[in-house]
Amino acid sequence: MNKKLAIILVLLLSLSTFLAACSGGNSDKTSGSKAGEEKPYEITWYTIGTPQKDVDKVMEEVSKYTKEKINATVKMRQIDWGDYDQKMQVMIASGESFDIAYTAGGNYVLNAQKGAFKDLNELLDTHGKELKATIDPAYLEGAKIDGKLYGIPSNKEVGQQSVYVFNKDIVDKYNMDISSINSLEDLKPLLQTVKENEPDFTPIATFKPYLPFDYVLEDELPFAFPLEGDRGKVVNIFESDIMMETLKTMHEFYKAGYVKADAATSTDPWPLEVQNWFVRKEMYQPYAELIWSRSAGYNVAVQPMHDPITFNNSVTGAIQAISATSKHPEKAMAFLNLLNTDPYLRNLIDRGIEGVHYEEVDNGKIKDLPARVESYNMPSYSLGNHFILKLYENDPEDKWDAFKKFNDASVQAPTLGFYFDTNPVRTEIAAIANVANEYAPPLLTGSVDPEEYLPKANKKFKEAGLDKVLAEIQKQYDEWKKNN
Repeated sequence: MNKKLAIILVLLLSLSTFLAACSGGNSDKTSGSKAGEEKPYEITWYTIGTPQKDVDKVMEEVSKYTKEKINATVKMRQIDWGDYDQKMQVMIASGESFDIAYTAGGNYVLNAQKGAFKDLNELLDTHGKELKATIDPAYLEGAKIDGKLYGIPSNKEVGQQSVYVFNKDIVDKYNMDISSINSLEDLKPLLQTVKENEPDFTPIATFKPYLPFDYVLEDELPFAFPLEGDRGKVVNIFESDIMMETLKTMHEFYKAGYVKADAATSTDPWPLEVQNWFVRKEMYQPYAELIWSRSAGYNVAVQPMHDPITFNNSVTGAIQAISATSKHPEKAMAFLNLLNTDPYLRNLIDRGIEGVHYEEVDNGKIKDLPARVESYNMPSYSLGNHFILKLYENDPEDKWDAFKKFNDASVQAPTLGFYFDTNPVRTEIAAIANVANEYAPPLLTGSVDPEEYLPKANKKFKEAGLDKVLAEIQKQYDEWKKNN
């Protein structure tokens, strides 16, 4: 092809692109547009959860509404819990075109860093203004990676609060004062009472003890920033004094029979509905004890271990991201804007169709109908803004006010908004993870003597390259802190 012909072809291509852009200039307008003049765009939305029979039926109602509001229809595709992450990785690797996908935690970070999700900073300002004004700023800031937001977090409890959860039947039976429990050590007399008097109960449902750290990756890996003292210096948690003290107490509990003998290897999930435990550790949200009691079939009581803290994994625990392959990201953002600000749409997607899946009772509250349980039982946490959901009949009137107070009380963790790039030390992290897999479960469950096993673990961590990883984390953190 000669040079002149090539130039002509380039000009023609530019002209056709310009004309196409002009002809589609109104395609991303929302409710103010003349929706009937153009074909609705179909939004493909992948979500997590056991596929429900009535998804298509509900999406028909959703699409009637979104067609009117933003001239778009919605196709929801659910992928089961155990398959979701793997299938999403295959889709992303293949470059499959879709619009929105649920993501969370490390997967959100990794996929955003490799370009699978669209940067939403500008779209949020042009097509998500109402959403931006609605969602707790801690979510939008905390979910940013290098200053860019790649997904819309579910607006719910912004902080994490570890709590001890007690079987209230036993608490009441022995007149126990759980309000005085402020540490692991404080549990000792209560556990002894249960061990001596309740042979059918295991005093501790296996849990990893709470430790005051902001973990850089997983909570069994050794690198973290302290929540107390020097919050700006990454440390090896297994060399800390608090770790040794905590593990000594756990080992004492293990030797006393308060922890199951096979705790280090057990896969027992300790379901709430099986009343064979006295105390367990859970993550709290306002009025969680009511949910847990309902699920258990008997009453539980809670005692906080610390004030709520906003960590990276609490703001990235449930996110809707727009795919980099979306053919119309403006429509996808307009839909997310509507989903998070429009009570009718949010409740329709979460609760189903009124009169089919739920019905209203007194004071605008609702109760589920059999069809909701059998055919449209959706994972509410993953679907968007909680503060515009209808309350169930047994929900407290001030539930959402309590959530707001909880969020206002949450303090920021040292690394909120910092996401470590593991690429420079990927080999070392893999080796360290192997050491952690060997030592962390027996140590954290109290199954072994920490005075003997902690030095062994720390020696192996160092041999695996721990110092190099700590130095790289500190370097990246200091650079991030300079710019934030």
